[in-house]
Amino acid sequence: MATITIPVKGMTCSGCVNSVTKALKGVDGVETVEVSLEANQATVTYDEAKASEDTLKEAIEDAGYDVA
Repeated sequence: MATITIPVKGMTCSGCVNSVTKALKGVDGVETVEVSLEANQATVTYDEAKASEDTLKEAIEDAGYDVA
């Protein structure tokens, strides 16, 4: 398991947090997701054999947000 913190740009409300959380939890291999609106970041614990950092970032971008 690996844990990564990804800066997320474009979140403005709790609905945004829910969207990013849902997008990340939809990635195969993701164990836990914690998204912070105040810190503009997502902390994800995932199985490196099933998901990659790029896959996680792509999921955020597909949900309509930018990664720094």
